[in-house]
Amino acid sequence: MPDLPSPLLPANVQGWFRSRDWAPHPHQLAMVEAAAAGDSALLIAPTGGGKTLAGFLPSLIDLAERPREGLHTLYISPLKALAVDIQRNLEEPVAEMRLPIRTETRTGDTPESKRRRQRANPPHILMTTPESLALMIAYADAATIFRHLRCVIIDELHALAGTKRGDLLALGLARLSRLAPQARRVGLSATVAEPAQLLAWLSRTGHADGGDVRLVTGRAGASAEVEILTTRERLPWSGRMAMHALKEVYQRIRAHRTTLVFVNTRAQAELIFQELWRLNDDTLPIALHHGSLAAEQRRKVEAAMAAGKLRAVVATSSLDLGIDWAAVDLVVQIGAPKGASRLVQRIGRANHRLDEPSRALLIPANRFEVLECRAALDAVAAMSLDGERPRPGGLDVLAQHMLGMACAEPFRPDDLYDEVVRAAPYAGLARDEFDDVLDFVATGGYALGNYERFHRLKLREDGRMAVAGPAVARQYRMNVGTITQEAMLRVRLSRGPVLGEVEEHFIQGLTPGDTFVFAGQLLKFLGIREMEAQVAKGGTGEPKVPAYAGGRLPLTTALADRVRAMLADPAQWPGLPEDVQEWLRLQRWRSVLPARDGLLVESFPKAGKRFLVVYAFEGRNAHQTLGMLLTRRMERMGCGPLGFVATDYVLAVWSLRTPKDMDGLFDQDMLGDDLEAWMDESSMLRRTFRNVALITGVIDRRHPGQEKSGRQVTFSSDLIYDVLRKHDPGHVLLRATRADAAGGLTDVRRLSDFLIRVKGRITHKDLDRISPLAVPVILEIGRERVDGSATDELLEQAAADLVAEAMPELDSPRDAPRDEQGRLTL
Repeated sequence: MPDLPSPLLPANVQGWFRSRDWAPHPHQLAMVEAAAAGDSALLIAPTGGGKTLAGFLPSLIDLAERPREGLHTLYISPLKALAVDIQRNLEEPVAEMRLPIRTETRTGDTPESKRRRQRANPPHILMTTPESLALMIAYADAATIFRHLRCVIIDELHALAGTKRGDLLALGLARLSRLAPQARRVGLSATVAEPAQLLAWLSRTGHADGGDVRLVTGRAGASAEVEILTTRERLPWSGRMAMHALKEVYQRIRAHRTTLVFVNTRAQAELIFQELWRLNDDTLPIALHHGSLAAEQRRKVEAAMAAGKLRAVVATSSLDLGIDWAAVDLVVQIGAPKGASRLVQRIGRANHRLDEPSRALLIPANRFEVLECRAALDAVAAMSLDGERPRPGGLDVLAQHMLGMACAEPFRPDDLYDEVVRAAPYAGLARDEFDDVLDFVATGGYALGNYERFHRLKLREDGRMAVAGPAVARQYRMNVGTITQEAMLRVRLSRGPVLGEVEEHFIQGLTPGDTFVFAGQLLKFLGIREMEAQVAKGGTGEPKVPAYAGGRLPLTTALADRVRAMLADPAQWPGLPEDVQEWLRLQRWRSVLPARDGLLVESFPKAGKRFLVVYAFEGRNAHQTLGMLLTRRMERMGCGPLGFVATDYVLAVWSLRTPKDMDGLFDQDMLGDDLEAWMDESSMLRRTFRNVALITGVIDRRHPGQEKSGRQVTFSSDLIYDVLRKHDPGHVLLRATRADAAGGLTDVRRLSDFLIRVKGRITHKDLDRISPLAVPVILEIGRERVDGSATDELLEQAAADLVAEAMPELDSPRDAPRDEQGRLTL
């Protein structure tokens, strides 16, 4: 290591680097320099480049040179696990440099006694989450807690910006700027498509050109070594579990020191873990980690992983971000990653060393996922990351924040507005919208104003808004946050510990004696007692697997475009598995391939019905909405629609008759009256409203000593929804609901862009039978939300029948020309 003393680093810090045989990276010194100048900074650096140390180094130096009591640095993480991991890793340099610094964590898992102590005697450095920060700034003594604050570090900033949790955090930072105007902001991120958006988010002005945030970029690390598994097994036509490849995944686990196996949903994590354990003849230590497991179980897995005691962990996005486990030498992604940035993030969990390549293995679960995996690899190689357009901050989040600020102290509306518009998501917030939200929080608005329980703020004689009473403040603190998962029930072993939580609707579908897979084990359901599902180990019969609403991530726009480009260009096919290439060649012969900038629509008869297959490649959410709108339009056309099924890639509608006018069918005007009518009567909009109502506090899930069931919450939200639709259609809650629906479950914005792109570019092929490319989506009809190996086996015959109908050439070589190697030359 070259000895490079820097005047920016004090002797004890330089000595610590030498003792590790390290030299500080230029971006680490740049962060120290920014701090010395009092500037905020956004650091974009690859995983393994010492990004986290770069964020904390200025704080360690300041506290070493000027020791003092009080909260100096606040570290905010999107994951509780990451906050705990960072605190553990930070203790080592603090101890080795002999610094008089206390570091602690505060998350939803922190005991109340420890939280009280932290308020009275805060540590020098506190690791926390956006929700815990919202609680802390809503305390009456918030000004005292934060008066010494000098730095706020936001880790994995890209994972928060553009989300409701990010909106809540941005508003929290705006308040911190008033409580601690001297505090700098530091953003850390490894994967960024649009740095300007994060600069704006981090700025005290809410704008990228605010001039108060330095952009620091770390040098690129070694290129990742990523391969797509070429399985020895038959590649499935459809499905999401990739059970066919797990024997090969297990062999890779055996061949590596520590493997992190990423999946896309919690249900998939349970199934994959069970199958790997069944294959585990060597009894390797393999663990399971996802957000629904009990906190104690998650911490045990994290500690064992950090100590190098595990050979593999099956995990969801609960371990996506920043966890520094140097022992991990292989990352396996089961199922397509759904986005290039997400793939980069997950690959980065391997090695954590800048000069050594991360190694990853992608396991496509079906043929379309092979294309998606290849597109994702190409995007990563080109450093073309996903970047979604920034959206305005949620009015529901603003309402929650207003109530929290009133809990802290009475405020003047003018002052709070000036503060709020300095948060980037709300930089464009009009004053009349702010006033509408304030009126809603204070009185409930026009339609709800007659109900005393919705009067949560009162106007004092001095013009300040104050919280209406201590009960309102108590309810705020019990329900703070923007994570609105479905109603959950704890799962407890009979006379034993809590294993975690599953969704209430899943438990309601069980009868005593039923078995299900959870927390990596087979459990028998005994019954519900005191809002807990009582279970015992073991049981017989085919087990069920809990599925979680909103668990699946949609295909990103940028990755979808690459998949379309690959399909349209046979020059990109070499390197794909031979059976995938043959599938595409047969499609080109039987029908046509989808164009990159157009839309292919196929129609064909099957089982007495007419099928319409739409190759839109816009993601499952947008396809679900498109399916709803197309069936409404086909009903008016007299086509007799019977149903539809959507995947990330394709939409299939079946009906009695095929529509004739494709341009009319896909006209943009479907986003007008049709969309309004559907959204008004759709259960999807009611579900979105329910989430908005929970965030604003109009409906409280938690009360002292009790928690509402999901059924009670839904009943309450439906009543309010119907009242507002009838008597106050412009109410803030309905406006927030429609804004959410446009970019969330319905993905209307993406659907609108799609309809504009394909206008005048629709190719309709009327076929006499199913096409090769349509086989996967037709196999999805009637499938359960969660499918395991047994379901896959049941579908094999159905797949074989469809393939024989779509591609008889595979069994009849004489029907199609082939080259000397026997490959189709179509």
